[in-house]
Amino acid sequence: MSPEPAAERSGSRGASRWLYYLGSIPTLLGGMRPLGAILRLFLGLPVSRPLEVTLRDGLRFRIRTRMDAWVLKETCLDRDYERETRLEPGWTVVDVGAAMGDFTVHAAKHCAGGTVFAFEPLPESFSRLQEHVRLNAVTNVRASQEAIAGAEGTLSLYTVTGLSGQHRTAGSGDGASAPPLRVPATTLGRAFERHGITRCDLLKIDCEGAEFEIVLGLEPRILQRIARIVLEYHDHVTAHTHEELVRFLEAHGFAVIARPNPAWRELGFLYAENQALVPELSASSFT
Repeated sequence: MSPEPAAERSGSRGASRWLYYLGSIPTLLGGMRPLGAILRLFLGLPVSRPLEVTLRDGLRFRIRTRMDAWVLKETCLDRDYERETRLEPGWTVVDVGAAMGDFTVHAAKHCAGGTVFAFEPLPESFSRLQEHVRLNAVTNVRASQEAIAGAEGTLSLYTVTGLSGQHRTAGSGDGASAPPLRVPATTLGRAFERHGITRCDLLKIDCEGAEFEIVLGLEPRILQRIARIVLEYHDHVTAHTHEELVRFLEAHGFAVIARPNPAWRELGFLYAENQALVPELSASSFT
C-alpha cells in the first residue's frame, strides 16, 4: 500500500504500477487539504511536520511522510478495505494492525452506535492512533497496544524498510533497519473472549505477513462469529501464500474474492463473507 515500496519487493507490475500511481494523483489532490502543503510533501519540498490534513469527509490526521498520505488515500478516499461491502452503523469492527489509526477512525465514524476494537503493537504507531482518535472526537474505539498473532506471549517487531506502517512480526529479521522491539501478543480468539465480542461484523487485517498465522490458526468457534473479513495479503514474507487463505476460508463457509494489487504481484486483498451470517450474500457481488 505504498508509493515508496519496500526494498525487497521484486514483483513489480511494470506499466500497471505506474498507471496506478499516476491515476491516484487526482484522488490525492481532490480529497485532501491543504492542497499546497500536500503538493510540497510529494515533491520533497520543505513542509511543516507533522502536517495536519483534512479529508473530504472532514476527518483529520497529522501526517509526517508521503507514505502516511498514501495510506489515507487508499483507506479513506479509495476505501480499499470496502471494495466488496460498506461499513454500516452499529457494526462491531476489529482492526488488526491499526497503525496510525486511519481505518480505525474511518470505521468509528461510519459505524456510529457500534464499536471498533483496534490492535497495534508498535508504541509510536499506537500513540498516533490515540492522537487521531482524540483529534476526531470518536468515542466508540477500544484500542489495545498489542499484536494479534498465532499464539500468546511476546514477539519481535522489526522493520526492513524504515517506513511507517511496515513493521513486521512475520518472517525473518534479515535486513532489518533497526534492532527489534519485544511486544506483547495475543490470539484473536483470546482477544474476542477478553472483549466480549460475540459477533464481529468486519475483521480487517493488515499486518505485513502475520495474516497467515492469525487466520490459519483460527478455531471454528471464532470463525463462526465473524461475518466479514478483509485483509491485505503479503505473499513470500513467509512460506504461505494467499491461495492457502482462500482454501481455508472457503472450507469454513466463507465466499472469497481475491483482488491483486495493481502495482506489486506479491500484494493484494482478500474479501470474505460468512455465508451463514450474511443473509444478503445471495444478492451481493460474491455470487
